[in-house]
Amino acid sequence: MTDLSTPGEALDQDGRSTLRVDAERNRDRILFAARSLFATEGLGVSMAAVAREAGVGKATLSRRFATRAELIDAVFADRMEAYADAVTDALADPDPWHGFCGFIHAVCAMQASDRGFADVLTMAFPAADVLEARRDEAYEGFLEVVARAHGTGQLREDFTSEDLVILLMANAGVIAATGDAAPGTWRRLVGHMLRSFAADRAEVPPLPDAPERAPLYRAMVHFSGSGEHAALPRAPHPSRS
Repeated sequence: MTDLSTPGEALDQDGRSTLRVDAERNRDRILFAARSLFATEGLGVSMAAVAREAGVGKATLSRRFATRAELIDAVFADRMEAYADAVTDALADPDPWHGFCGFIHAVCAMQASDRGFADVLTMAFPAADVLEARRDEAYEGFLEVVARAHGTGQLREDFTSEDLVILLMANAGVIAATGDAAPGTWRRLVGHMLRSFAADRAEVPPLPDAPERAPLYRAMVHFSGSGEHAALPRAPHPSRS
């Protein structure tokens, strides 16, 4: 049997070099660390922070992923597949309007569960070839979702695909602002937006409850960085008109 290892390189029981095993382990640690940091802090996390979280050196990170785009491509490949699957599910729905609403809610929920993916959906990464290609494919499918919903007369005729981008940007902002203090706030935004997208004859989904005042206030304090400029407007007194 030919020894494929380099000099001084041991082989494990499967015949793989220990260096290769270490490389695979390091790659997995980097992906796990990046996925965790991106999900909680967004894509602004530095490559150095990813390396520290993974417990590897910067040189090791660079060998595995030479650029941020390569890392983002690898981390969010499965998320983008789920995004594409949401389009497929919407197209398979026998009720085009219901499929449209389901897609909007599913994608906004993906954003809420992963701040990094919320950023990915509203940013362009030309160097992330696989990610961009899959997003382009999903976008083409979404255009068909929109066309089918328009065809039923339940989606406003003036809704365009750009409105989805606007919604995703707004949802990403709400998610970032409310954080852990009022994590379900995005549902209220999506409910209002779906109502605004609906034509007169459409059956609109029920509007989720508004967030409670105290959690929303805490979110505002957190978002402003201090309590100095955060204040909720006073609710009208029940006895006043």
